[in-house]
Amino acid sequence: MSKYIKINENNLNIVLEVTKDRDIRLLHFSYLPFEQFNKLSEDEKEKCRLLELQFTGENQLNHRGVKHTGTLPGHRIIYESHNDEILKEGRRITINLVDNITKIEAKVIFQFYNDLQIVRTWSILENKGERSVGIEYITSFTLTGIDRGGVLDRENKMKIYIPHNEWCGEGMWEQYSLKDVGIFHVEDESTNRLLVSNTGNWSTCQYAPLGFIENTEISNGYMWQIEHNGSWNWEISDIMHMLYLKLSGPSEAENHFWKELKPNESFETVQVAVTSISGGLQAGIEVMTKYRRRIRRENDDNKRLPVIFNDYMNCLSGDPTTEKLIPLINAASLAGCEYFCIDCGWYSDGPWWDGVGEWLPSKERFKNGIKEPLDYIREKGMIPGLWLELEVMGINCSLADKLPDDWFFMRHGKRIKDHSRYQLDYRNPEVRKFATGIIKRVVEEYGVGYIKMDYNINMGIGTDNKADSAGEGLLGHNRAYLAWLDEIFKRYPDLVIENCGSGGLRMDYALLQRHSIQSSSDQTDYRKNAAIAAAVPSLVTPEQCAVWSYPLRDGDKEEVICNMVNSMLCRIHQSGHLAEINNESFKYIQEGIKYYKSIRHDIPNGIPFWPIKMPSLDDEWIAYGLLCSRVCYLALWRMQSENDIIEIPLERFNGENISVKMGYPEDVDLSWNINKIKNILIIRNKHNYSGRILEIRW
Repeated sequence: MSKYIKINENNLNIVLEVTKDRDIRLLHFSYLPFEQFNKLSEDEKEKCRLLELQFTGENQLNHRGVKHTGTLPGHRIIYESHNDEILKEGRRITINLVDNITKIEAKVIFQFYNDLQIVRTWSILENKGERSVGIEYITSFTLTGIDRGGVLDRENKMKIYIPHNEWCGEGMWEQYSLKDVGIFHVEDESTNRLLVSNTGNWSTCQYAPLGFIENTEISNGYMWQIEHNGSWNWEISDIMHMLYLKLSGPSEAENHFWKELKPNESFETVQVAVTSISGGLQAGIEVMTKYRRRIRRENDDNKRLPVIFNDYMNCLSGDPTTEKLIPLINAASLAGCEYFCIDCGWYSDGPWWDGVGEWLPSKERFKNGIKEPLDYIREKGMIPGLWLELEVMGINCSLADKLPDDWFFMRHGKRIKDHSRYQLDYRNPEVRKFATGIIKRVVEEYGVGYIKMDYNINMGIGTDNKADSAGEGLLGHNRAYLAWLDEIFKRYPDLVIENCGSGGLRMDYALLQRHSIQSSSDQTDYRKNAAIAAAVPSLVTPEQCAVWSYPLRDGDKEEVICNMVNSMLCRIHQSGHLAEINNESFKYIQEGIKYYKSIRHDIPNGIPFWPIKMPSLDDEWIAYGLLCSRVCYLALWRMQSENDIIEIPLERFNGENISVKMGYPEDVDLSWNINKIKNILIIRNKHNYSGRILEIRW
């Protein structure tokens, strides 16, 4: 007789079966009760694995193509026991497993969070045997039967949502059917799969590490997030007529990761978060937003949301000097900014790209030293900041040839170069010591309180120096870098370090559990940036999401206002030649920052939503809102559209006494009407490429 482990926590129902032979299956994971679904056959249950684990030299049990099914010892590993404990953050279930042939012991962990309908999961292996094993693939979470429920065929009820994420085009969600991604219901299982993957140190250079799939017939949706700053994978396909979802960090087939696990060694997978909800993609984002706030490092920056000026975007563009900075500092202070960050170029007399690495101030740019503009920033009532890129060293940096090879990523005995840079290897304690010394200098000697930490290369599969594989070397570096960050924040708890990866190409919650602020994009066109600004709060909490506002020298009123609206419901990253724009434009900037300061206390608790649709770069109208207790702040953009009227559904707002007022700017010709019968807000905006902030109360 089988026994069942049934878990009901925070409206999530989990059912595991342990057979008389101690085989363990994850039969159910849903907000819906197990009893609502059709019974599974014994053959179907056998495919509902709790853990997929493939060792080198072991057999594969399925006709699988490139899918990660039929793994061994994943299908051989048996149940030993489980622990159920209550921690400060919430309940934790640990399933203890063992493989009697290799003597590998495994743990699959489910960490719940108080009052949140989500679970964080990961797996741990420990080699208790006498021989090494080679890890090729291991899941952090796997669930078979994500299409169960209802009577329709899966092709008619399943919708997949993928967040595409590219340089200057971040956060673009697209909806797909199973046929769109090449999964056809032709046999009991296919060899096709949907693989969404990332390889390298740009953790989000093609996709954000999350996704959503929904059974529209029964309104059962799954949303997941992989919390890793390197290579990762998620896979959807079918087995025994059932769709499955598998989440993992790096693997051998996809990311050149292979790990030799020696006797008495252990290995831990990357962590992932999974929820089951009703209400579609936006409901999933709401749960994920609350979860991201729960796991994040406690910090003052995400409570105060100070306004940051950065001199790069559509401004100095990496060419700062004392003479250029002084008028900008004056203007930023007058506008109401609270931080001023000097961006790239401050360490080089001329072209700086391939010479970075020593991080010493240029004597040509700052004749009286860099402390002169930094001190002036403080005199003007702002906290000074500097740009750094501490994981790289330029190939023409004077230090590069003096340092040993084990400071750098290596493959096949050669240093790896990308875009005229070397990648530093944070597994090396000397590298971490070097980076800590730079932080110590800029913070303690220069008085810097803000660092923009950038990363503008991608070293691919990783480093095979002192590693079992290139991917294993990369994973080691990723984890060493996170540990180094933890040390820096422990030493300087009030230091604000912005996470930047050429914009939003490292937008993951391994890094964002630590960093309080994330660069959303390097997009230089404010019109395209509107769509990105509206979309990225689906990937990052709004109070961590820094959005550029960079009014142009010769821009008109609507251009300035649109730039401000882009950043208004996130974090303001002000830029642009503020000392050179006209008085009318400058007043709209001052008004925008003043208005932002009046509402920013609501943003850390606001729930993002999109009343029209998830934004795209070619949308004619874009709407992004924050639900904050009894007020909703709605950012609305009209892009290039022949229609000057848009309808906003009001079903999210309870009651009939809905009121609408202009938030920003105050003196514009916007008109609206509430249709209580249709429960819609009708808005007329006469101007293309324009933005507005409305306040809706009820």
